[in-house]
Amino acid sequence: MFYVLLEAGTQAAKGGAQQTSIFASILPFILMFGILYFLIIRPQRKKQKKHDEMVNNVKINDKVVTNSGIIAKIVNIKKDKNSVVLRVDDTTGTKIEFQKNSIAGIINNEEKKS
Repeated sequence: MFYVLLEAGTQAAKGGAQQTSIFASILPFILMFGILYFLIIRPQRKKQKKHDEMVNNVKINDKVVTNSGIIAKIVNIKKDKNSVVLRVDDTTGTKIEFQKNSIAGIINNEEKKS
């Protein structure tokens, strides 16, 4: 924006009014959108695609952590509701139903085996 104002000021000082092409005036916006796409939009899409794949591949007895920080084991998957039933406490058998998208990650059980 400042570039356009400076250019208008220098043209007025020269006394002539040169016309800039539409492409030259739109080029900065195209470059800004390109940078925005490659720095923000594209990585976010990749991350969302990876999360969706992980959520669709969960199975019963997987230990998961939810977005709210609850660590639990999956005991049932309800595909019609797109939700999972998680057992939070083994001693009392407390179960909570969550939407599948609220699963933040699967906890690796290999760490306990070692």
